[in-house]
Parts: sequence; structure tokens; C-alpha cells
Amino acid sequence: MNALIYAYAFTDTGRVQPLDSAALEGSRSHAGWSWVHLDRAQRDAERWLRNSADLDPSVIDALLEEETRPRCVLIGSGLLVILRGVNLNVGADPEDMVSVRVWVDANQVISLRKRRLMAMQNLRDSIDRGMVPTGPGGLLVEIAGGMIDLMAPVLEELNEAVDQIEERVLDAPSHELRTDLSRLRRRAISLRRFLGPQREAFSQLLSSRSAIFTDPDRGRLRELTDRLTRYIEELDAARDRAAVTQEELSGRIADQMNRNMYVLSIVAGIFLPLGLLTGLLGINVGGIPGTENDWAFAIVCIVLVVLVGAAVWLFRRLKLI
Repeated sequence: MNALIYAYAFTDTGRVQPLDSAALEGSRSHAGWSWVHLDRAQRDAERWLRNSADLDPSVIDALLEEETRPRCVLIGSGLLVILRGVNLNVGADPEDMVSVRVWVDANQVISLRKRRLMAMQNLRDSIDRGMVPTGPGGLLVEIAGGMIDLMAPVLEELNEAVDQIEERVLDAPSHELRTDLSRLRRRAISLRRFLGPQREAFSQLLSSRSAIFTDPDRGRLRELTDRLTRYIEELDAARDRAAVTQEELSGRIADQMNRNMYVLSIVAGIFLPLGLLTGLLGINVGGIPGTENDWAFAIVCIVLVVLVGAAVWLFRRLKLI
């Protein structure tokens, strides 16, 4: 089966046995419970779900749905859980979050993803090292915990980026910072878009009366919900800080432009009478004074200097400079 990424059978004594495609295609022969992780992009994933997974058609349709948002639904004796994790694949943006769909009941855990999710790989490595989940509910909690653990570095990087831009805005504001701030705000909004519903899904898991979860599982899930709430608050704070910084940047740039325009206006006001005088002397008509006087040019220069001094004195008197 091309859709199979990996699968395990767990016994009540804590033993783990990897399963291959042949074991999944055959009848269930092992005691305990199993975890099957599938690639949703492969066509035979749907065939296996409909023929061998013994699931309700509505559950299968939800697992194979193209567009999803984080949620938790109690269906019969099982749980349908859809979560999102940060995208840590090479060349990808972390805010382009990867969806994982999970069905959990007392006998099996079936998870599907389309793009590689680092949290699932880390969980598989832990199982290979002998760290066996306590049960289907414990495995679901481990999946959720692994996804939240990988969010911490992304949020820390986002906060550090906002801190750096705040310092740059105070030290040397420039138009280029607007692009960086807009990018950070879009990243925070994109992450917040899915983490908000994911917190609601965790709350629904906590409030569910499903026997899948043990008391330690519920305690761990409560801790994860608190951490996710804190991450959402950090995202909101980073988004608001970026918005305030952008307003500060716009104000500083506007002040800088106003100062430049003010300086240009002062210079234009000083040289306006000089331009008027030289323009009058430069017209090509008869009767211009000083044409026969050798000292006329020097006298005109002295008059221009006096006019500049008078304009500066007037601007200072009016407190314009």
C-alpha cells in the first residue's frame, strides 16, 4: 500500500510491533491497539479506509476532506480530531501550517497527513526508542504535545524579530521597515487563525467524557491547553506590538518628511526675494540701473546679502526658525 507511511501494533504489556501493508490488508490478528499513519495524497489511502478500517462513512469523508480547520467531534465511541502544526519543511513558511487528521477509538488510531509533519516523525522516533504511549488517548495527547512543542521556537523567533524592528524604528526609521512589519503581522495573523480553533478543540477534548483518556492523559491535555493559550496570547501581543511599531514608524517618517519640507520652505522663503530682485535686473529692457556703473554688480551682491540677513532676522522674529 503506497499510502502507508508507518504503522504499529501495541499490546497491553507495552510491546510494540511494526506493521507492513500486508498486515494491514489482512484481518486483525493482534491483541491490543494499533496506530496507522497514512499519506492522504495517495489514492489507496481512501480505498484502505473504506475497505479495511471499519469506520463510519462520515468519518472517512471528514478524514479525506481537502480544506479543514482544527476541531474535535465525538462520534459514537471514538473521536475525530483535526489539528494543525507549524510547517518546518525545507523552504516552507512556518505559518503555512500542516494539517493532520486523527481518528481515535479504543482499538486504533488512524492519522492522515498530506505534507510531512515534523512532530509525527519525532513521535515515531520516540516509539522506536522504546517510549510507548499508554494507549490510544495517550498517543493522541503525544501527537498534540509534539505539535505544540515545535511552535515554541517559531513564536520565539517572531518575538525576537519584532524586538529588532522596534529598535531599528527608534534608531533609524526607513520605508523598508514597513515591508518587514507587514510580513510579521501577516505571519502572526496566519498562525492565530488556526491556533484559536485548535485551543477550542483541546477544550472539547478536555470536556469530553470519552473513556479513551486516562486521568494522566487529561492532566497532560490540560497542560497543553494552557500552553496553547499562552502561545495565542503571545501571538496577539506580537501582532499588536507590530501594529503599534508600524504606527510609530509611519509617524516618524511623516515627521521626517515634514521637517524636510519645512527646511525647503524656509530656504525657498529666504531666496524668494533674491530671485525677485535678480529677475527684475535680468529683464532685457532699457532703463536698468547700474549698466554703466563699474560697482553696480558689487552693490547688487551687497543688497542680496542684506536681504538674506533681513529674511533670516524676520523668520527668527516670527519664530519660524
